[in-house]
Amino acid sequence: MAAPQPLRVLCLAGFRQSERGFREKTGALRKALRGRAELVCLSGPHPIVDPAGAGPESGSCPPEEQPRGWWFSEQGADVFSALEEPAVCRGLEEALGTVAQALNELGPFDGLLGFSQGAALAALVCALGQAGDPRFPLPRFIILVSGFCLRGLGLQESVLQGPLSLPSLHVFGDTDRVIPSQESMQLASRFTGSTTLTHSGGHFIPAAAPQRQAYLKFLDQFAE
Repeated sequence: MAAPQPLRVLCLAGFRQSERGFREKTGALRKALRGRAELVCLSGPHPIVDPAGAGPESGSCPPEEQPRGWWFSEQGADVFSALEEPAVCRGLEEALGTVAQALNELGPFDGLLGFSQGAALAALVCALGQAGDPRFPLPRFIILVSGFCLRGLGLQESVLQGPLSLPSLHVFGDTDRVIPSQESMQLASRFTGSTTLTHSGGHFIPAAAPQRQAYLKFLDQFAE
C-alpha cells in the first residue's frame, strides 16, 4: 500500500519576518512533520522601512533581508499593533491579493498555517472564503499559532463574527507577552469544534516532542 501524499500547507509569516527568515523559524516544525506535510512559506507584501516600526516579531528577520508585513496600523508609519484599535489597516487589501495569488499559482493547498499577524490574516481569509469570496476556496483545515482577532476592519469585521466551520488547531504559549493567550482563545472561540494546543513558552512556533504529537494527531484526520 502506497504511503499517503504529504499534505500541502500555505504558511503565512508574522510581522517583520521575511520569507527566508520564516522558513528558518519553521525549520523544527518542518522536520517534525516530514513526510506528513509540506510547508510553503509566504511573507507579507509590504517592506518595512521605518526603523521605528518594531513590532511583535521584531528581530526575527535575518539582518541581510528586508523585514515585511501584511498591513500597518497607522497611515504614515510602518507600525503594527495587534492589541489596540488601529487608525487604519493600511495595505490589507494588497495582503489579501498576495494570498489569493499564492493560492492560485502555488496551490492547491490542503490547509493554511499562520503565525501572529499571519494567523489573523489566515482566519480572515477563511472567513471571506466561507462568505463566498471566490479568491479563497476553503481549505480542509487551518492551524493558527499565536493568533488574535483582527481589529479595525469596519464592514469586513462582520465576516469574523463567526462561527467559522472548518477544523482548526490553535497553538499559543502561556507566557506569550506579544499576543496574550486570551487573545488566541478568543480567536479559537470563533471556530466550531476548535482544538487548542498550549505550551509553556512565549511568542514562537513550538515543535518539541509533545507539540509534534499534537500536530500529527490533528493532521492525521486529513491523510488520504
